[in-house]
Amino acid sequence: MLKLVQTSILFAFLALFASFLVPSPMATKEPSPKWWKEATVLQIYTASFLDTTGSGTGDLRGILRKLDYIKDLGIDVIWLNPIYTSPQADMGYDISDYRNVDPQYGSLEDWDELVKEVHKRGMKLIMDLVFNHSSDEHPWFQVSRASKNNPKRDWYIWRDPKINVSGQKEPPNNWQSHFQGSAWTYDDATAQYYLHLYLDKQPDLNWENPEVRDALKSVMKFWIARGCDGFHMDAINLISKVPGLPDAPVVNPESPYQPGGRYYVNGPKAHEYIKEIYNDVLSKHNNLMIVGEPSRTNDANALAQYVLPENKELQMMFQFAVLKTDKGPVPFSWQRPDTEHLGKVIQKWQRFKRLEGYWNAICTENHDQGRSVSRFGNDTDQWRTLSSKLLAVLQLTQSGTQFVYQGQELGVRNIPKSWGISEYKDISALNYYNKVLEERKTTTKTGKRVNMSDVMAGLQKKGRDNARLPMPWNSSTHGGFTTSKKPWMTAHEDYPLWNAELQINDSSSVLSFWKRVIAFRKTSPTLIYGSFNLLELEKGLQSTVMAYIRHWKGEKLLILLNFSETEVVVSKLTLDLNWQDAVVLLTNYEGLPYSDGGFKLRGWESLIVRAP
Repeated sequence: MLKLVQTSILFAFLALFASFLVPSPMATKEPSPKWWKEATVLQIYTASFLDTTGSGTGDLRGILRKLDYIKDLGIDVIWLNPIYTSPQADMGYDISDYRNVDPQYGSLEDWDELVKEVHKRGMKLIMDLVFNHSSDEHPWFQVSRASKNNPKRDWYIWRDPKINVSGQKEPPNNWQSHFQGSAWTYDDATAQYYLHLYLDKQPDLNWENPEVRDALKSVMKFWIARGCDGFHMDAINLISKVPGLPDAPVVNPESPYQPGGRYYVNGPKAHEYIKEIYNDVLSKHNNLMIVGEPSRTNDANALAQYVLPENKELQMMFQFAVLKTDKGPVPFSWQRPDTEHLGKVIQKWQRFKRLEGYWNAICTENHDQGRSVSRFGNDTDQWRTLSSKLLAVLQLTQSGTQFVYQGQELGVRNIPKSWGISEYKDISALNYYNKVLEERKTTTKTGKRVNMSDVMAGLQKKGRDNARLPMPWNSSTHGGFTTSKKPWMTAHEDYPLWNAELQINDSSSVLSFWKRVIAFRKTSPTLIYGSFNLLELEKGLQSTVMAYIRHWKGEKLLILLNFSETEVVVSKLTLDLNWQDAVVLLTNYEGLPYSDGGFKLRGWESLIVRAP
């Protein structure tokens, strides 16, 4: 009996010891396959895509005309930026009717036809939801502002003014709007201020009110019933504010208004509200794509709470840490990204909680960003094609759902440096420009011109307008975007030599290369689901070359990227791999890049290599 007990104790001890050696199921579970994880999404900014009416503004029928082009690119999902009825104070992000299409883009019937044709081609369509705020012209707000005791007063955030020592009215707190100035606007009709984190024409909705949440859920159900396949949820992490709306700490003593993000970014009830949306709407539909876009945060642990599967909220969230690696010291300023730092930031997000189910939404361009070839590549005539192709490899060899922005597949570049401020339309750019201009007028001698060249250089690199120039479809007037004499934005002056028509049948074009890499990705579970390991290179290479290995179920893919115009050699010793049976699967050059000592990388060369 004693021997039996001793034996039982021994087995129990060994079992306990083994439990420390064997990782938990949570820690060893590889990413689970889902259709939306394998998808490539094309983001369409409708106003700049294709105009079919001669109005000078793109429309839904323009997208209809180009569905075969989109399908041929290898796209699985189309994401439309806001197309709802809007006064267009912020290009449609100020919505006055969530259930209708703005007349400049078409009609609900046009949308119905579009989604039908999208589905016919085996693609899906998702809509952009802007639920942190509406337009001040939305009927909800019109009723809300009418009186203090109307049924919708509490649908928005109203507060009494502060009275200063001089007896003058001041905003309820010192929060700064994301577009400069106070985040509060005084309304004479009821002698109160309303909150708007963005423009004064974009009042924040009060998510504390369950009627508001029900109304917004009803909007989602409306579009799903019409055939919508999912949603991009803009600024979704701003919907909950800290009770009491306290003053923000003073970080800029020269301004009466201060950044208040700590009181509304990832606010106290944000997850409660999103879980409610999940339970009441999203969980009822198995095949929706749901992606969130955060504002004012790249905190990995904070974003994870929206994405981890057990939390039942969203499928993925954009993070813009990678796109901020070229951020300068002041708004809109640019500095060339450090390749070594860029690689480390990418690796952080590629590895972040991967085995716990975190999933990335990958992009290097969108409607709010300058063109990637102008920021992370070299957009001169000599290197534009090669560096655009390299950036395609950089993006498409990362794990995560892929988001491509219209024109990125062509290597479209930023606004010409010669263009003046009159060509810029974005309200955030214009507000910043005018703010700096007024500040500098006070320190510039009378009669002398204010020097704004540094601000213009920043806008030319980082301004949102760079992404909003009309798509160059062909060499005809305005790049074939419109027959109007004056498009809503001026077409880039290089469209006669750089457009989709010229690239479609050119096997060496940026467009053809994007098609190849997208097609290759679709056949590679390693690129979609595999692990990511950034390789440490010798000091002379770190500043220009990025190398990493993607690994999945026995397959290893090596990616090599030369972010410079100079030829370099990455030695076999540096890579610490056996290259006897290595196969180059894809390169943006003609000819293989071998040398006796390893891989000879020409300027802006990119490689995908299958390692033995």
